[in-house]
Amino acid sequence: MDNDWLLTTNVTERVPVLKPADDAQRRLIRLGPTALSNPELLSLLLRGEKSMERAGALAESGLRALMHESPEALLEHHRLDAREVARVLAAGELARRLHLAPEERPRLQSPAAIHEWARRMLVGLRREEVHVLCLNSRSFLLRHVRVSEGAADQCYVDPREVLAPAVACRASSLVLLHNHPSGDPEPSVLDVTLTRQLKEGARLLCMRLVDHLVISERGYVSMLQRGLLTNDGTSYVPGLQAP
Repeated sequence: MDNDWLLTTNVTERVPVLKPADDAQRRLIRLGPTALSNPELLSLLLRGEKSMERAGALAESGLRALMHESPEALLEHHRLDAREVARVLAAGELARRLHLAPEERPRLQSPAAIHEWARRMLVGLRREEVHVLCLNSRSFLLRHVRVSEGAADQCYVDPREVLAPAVACRASSLVLLHNHPSGDPEPSVLDVTLTRQLKEGARLLCMRLVDHLVISERGYVSMLQRGLLTNDGTSYVPGLQAP
């Protein structure tokens, strides 16, 4: 185990003292990576007693310039060891690939697009399932989670289980999906009630429930198109288009 992850102890006072690298790791887990500075993030890629000091020196050259450095320059000029060079270059390459390929995530901008993406997953099942789609501000899919499985004609849903994945990935909005094995996509009274509860719960968390689709072999019903997700009764919600 690297020494950076260990607690040091003040012998005189017997009070545990966190090293800077360990403190950065704990803050990242507790607050998320956006709470850390560039030197703090870089320090998590380095090793040794002076990882924070060395990370500060690396950050001074600028992240873009750093990610364009050759392995030889990182080894010789920046005094990194081989494992640290591999970590820095791998982090830079992952960032580059994410920037170049945002379209790999489906963009779900309408009930029809959501149905087309989800129908193969839900049609033909013998039990009801409830799924949540977490979207960013441009309607790209961030995460898809199955939150519940029930019987042939009903499925219990805990609203907390629906909202938790969206909170975890910092989604701007979410879409609820569930199937009707009976073949009739008409929503039940309980489906409508759940939709309204989740709409309010999402609002309190600064997110939007932009649609709830009931999918079956005979098609789908969109709560957005039914006008159940807007305050004025219309079927339009900014960011999602109802055809």
